[in-house]
Amino acid sequence: MSFKRFDMFFFLLSVSSSINLMSFVFNNLCYTVIREAEIFKEKGNACYVKKDYSEALSYYTKAIDACPSNSSYYGNRAATLMMLGRFREALEDSQQAVRLDTLFMKGHLREGKCHLSLGNAMAANRCFQKVLELEPTNAQALLERKNAAAVLEYEKMAEFGFEKRDFRKVVYCMDRALDFAVACHRFRILKAECLALLGRYPDAQSVVSDILRMDSTNADALYVRGLCLYYEDCIDKAVQFFIQALRMAPDHKKAHSACRNAKALKAKKEEGNSAFKARDYEAAYKIYTDALTIDPNNIKTNAKVYCNRATAGAKLSKLAQAIEDCCSAIKLDESYIKAYLRRAQCYMDMEQYEEAVRDYDKVYHTENTKEHKQLLKHAQLALKKSKRKDYYKVLGVSKDATEDEIKKAYRKRALMHHPDRHSGSSAEVRKEEEQKFKEVGEAFTVLSDPKKKSRYDCGHELDNSGTGMGDFDANNIFKTFFGGPGNFSFETTSGPGNYYFQFS
Repeated sequence: MSFKRFDMFFFLLSVSSSINLMSFVFNNLCYTVIREAEIFKEKGNACYVKKDYSEALSYYTKAIDACPSNSSYYGNRAATLMMLGRFREALEDSQQAVRLDTLFMKGHLREGKCHLSLGNAMAANRCFQKVLELEPTNAQALLERKNAAAVLEYEKMAEFGFEKRDFRKVVYCMDRALDFAVACHRFRILKAECLALLGRYPDAQSVVSDILRMDSTNADALYVRGLCLYYEDCIDKAVQFFIQALRMAPDHKKAHSACRNAKALKAKKEEGNSAFKARDYEAAYKIYTDALTIDPNNIKTNAKVYCNRATAGAKLSKLAQAIEDCCSAIKLDESYIKAYLRRAQCYMDMEQYEEAVRDYDKVYHTENTKEHKQLLKHAQLALKKSKRKDYYKVLGVSKDATEDEIKKAYRKRALMHHPDRHSGSSAEVRKEEEQKFKEVGEAFTVLSDPKKKSRYDCGHELDNSGTGMGDFDANNIFKTFFGGPGNFSFETTSGPGNYYFQFS
């Protein structure tokens, strides 16, 4: 062997020894790392069994850091994240697990569960199908695939219900879907939107507030939060939320439409109020009418606009229409006291006192105030008065008629209905005119006496009150009024009701 060959031999021997040494060191190092990762995994498993999921998560993370190519570590961490309700992170880990091991059945199953929990039933179904390809009789995969199909069906029903504006059905479907899709923000937001459209604003706000605590930039949640405020007639605050939603998602159509409607409705309402204050009631009435066409879904604001239009209508003497507007306002918002008060006043003006008493009674029992009690008493008194003879109507005079006007009215009506004037009429007509003659005399007796008139105007009973109504005689009143020099003389012939007149 030559010298050069001898050197080469020792060189190769030296290199071979180094490689073996490095391989030995590497193998030992890998074994140590793997062993350390396994220890972390075992500790994580122990914590998982004890339901100490936060600690288990920490150990599984350490195991992954030590050995990032092990699919089971990702699978275990995914399971732990699912128990902590962190389904998006769990989804990422389960997807990584099946990337590392496409035959990892638990990984596919967990990925499907995460998709389902997040509301993606189609993706979930694909994962469960993959499990069934690996194990066709897997009971859990069969059950979860059935759950995914149920969620898809509830989604379709909800979509159809929303198109038909059957918001109660949508809420029902979303509640059922959320039994499986427990972390689906999309379903929760749709439910909250429908709750808002049903007027259940506190419930809707509670749902979106939970979402915004987890994700303050969720444009859909910001939109629904604004929608609740808008429907509660807090328009300025609502607009702020709509603008926030549009910052997060400039193409958000619902937020854009709601923001436009909110601004338009506020402007119209203020314009109508300004016209009313300027006493331009016709203009105010028209503007309020225009405002009612902007957004039929805004129940509370529209209730106020209906009531405002009723107020303008009352000023224009459109009392029947004003009552209809108040009824519309109450139908939209049964707790709207102002609408009851406005309707009651219209009923009073139309002398429909029973209806007025009913409305004032409801208001008084809802808000027990002195003012409402007084309004109720006033309506009850008017009702009581309406059930007795209206002496003012009998004489054809107003309630503020003077003494001379009352006398002139009596003179005219007494002569008009005097039985002698109708002596040639039928028995039925004579009887009717005699009754009217007596009523005219009774009315004059009360209204010409200041004390009786005062009691009558206050709604007090006149019988047995010392007013002398018990011995009332229309003939005597007539004699007293027309008897004497220069007036008519009054004589009777063969019996009551047979009279003749003679100028003196």
